[in-house]
Amino acid sequence: MNALNIALQQNQSQEIELSLPNDLKRKFSLSHRLAVQIAQQRQTIQNILNGSDPRLLVITGPCSIHDEKAALEYAEKLKQIQSKISDQIFLVMRAYIEKPRTTIGWKGFLYDPNLDGSSNMQLGLEKSRQLYLNIIEMGLPIASEILSPMATAYFDDLLAWGAIGARTSESQIHREISSHMPFSIGFKNGTDGSIQIAMDAIQSASHAHQFLAMSQKGTPCILQSQGNPLPHLILRGANHGHNYDAESIQHIRDQYQGHLPALVIDCSHGNSAKDPLKQPLVLQQIIAERHITQVRGVMLESHLLDGNQKISCDMTYGQSVTDGCLGWEKTAQLLLNLAEQLSTKPLLRTA
Repeated sequence: MNALNIALQQNQSQEIELSLPNDLKRKFSLSHRLAVQIAQQRQTIQNILNGSDPRLLVITGPCSIHDEKAALEYAEKLKQIQSKISDQIFLVMRAYIEKPRTTIGWKGFLYDPNLDGSSNMQLGLEKSRQLYLNIIEMGLPIASEILSPMATAYFDDLLAWGAIGARTSESQIHREISSHMPFSIGFKNGTDGSIQIAMDAIQSASHAHQFLAMSQKGTPCILQSQGNPLPHLILRGANHGHNYDAESIQHIRDQYQGHLPALVIDCSHGNSAKDPLKQPLVLQQIIAERHITQVRGVMLESHLLDGNQKISCDMTYGQSVTDGCLGWEKTAQLLLNLAEQLSTKPLLRTA
């Protein structure tokens, strides 16, 4: 064997075939009843974002899902509290199965559901879709980050809301994929605090595109999108500080001559200096200034237990393995207090 053949063999990557999107959707199918439910939830979210529904959108849940049992327990608790606060708050469960990585690390439940580096993505696809269906069956809308464009075809019928992260808001393909999704998508400002990245993304995603993608049959295709129904801005703070307060938001408005899309505030990340226990303080200020800022929604990183842990053979049940989260007891009390505050200071309908 000559040197060229040896070099070619060494450069070959392993290929493992996966289920096609339409096959997975048939195996873990969405009933007509649940499809109608999701459509109604998507419309409710759009109504909140456009101001015709004065309630606050609250997207809350684990930084990332790694344990189906804990995720379903969290969902059950969220469902129970929803009935107590539904007049003031519309709850959406954060159900993230992909995690962006600056360098390396666990990439999420979709990629490595066994948390052991085996990267059994076929199992991840099946478990993720089944988990989503179980949560939806409870009546909860679900939200996730749009990370791998190839993964969207497996879950596009299930999500009620989506986010494009700070690292991918500048990506052309993520903007094009967002223009094809049938649910509202928020774009986060850059990790350096740049708002222009997200504003450009919102403009791009709101328009029709033609772009290369994967069909439901798993073949290359040209997708002709119609534009996202309501792309919006997510303020998540920056490496150097926060941007959730009225002064920061007014400064951003001044930059754009008062014209901003709907605003959602991420209470974590740069806005909480990556301290999950500071999220309630961030949220309190957001609500106190909401009559000025007109913020339509907030995001919380929340799990059954406070904090986070490393992946190991002896992990604590209900605690995040990625970013630190606010525990359920604190989250529940926060939501109840929030609903009481909103009942006395509702936003006026604007559309």
